[in-house]
Amino acid sequence: MVYVVEMEVNIPESWSQEKLADYLAREKECSQKWQSSGKWKYLWRVAGKYANISVLEVDGPDELHQIISSLPLFPYMNIKVTSVCKHLNAIRETII
Repeated sequence: MVYVVEMEVNIPESWSQEKLADYLAREKECSQKWQSSGKWKYLWRVAGKYANISVLEVDGPDELHQIISSLPLFPYMNIKVTSVCKHLNAIRETII
């Protein structure tokens, strides 16, 4: 199943620079692990926001939840998930 996932991060203002740097390093490592696995197909930054739009191809909603909830910043995110499939008029086999 293919999902478009919109994530907006809300970092607490009370965090120290050290805590923020730790979370960002762990977030990068985790997200790159999932990208390398082939499950996390695309990752785009939303201009002007601390947000991204991602495309993940997974076995189903349980696996999707496993992946996004493994992100260290997951508790600080607003997340919107949209399930998508190939349009009948699409000329390509893949969504992107």
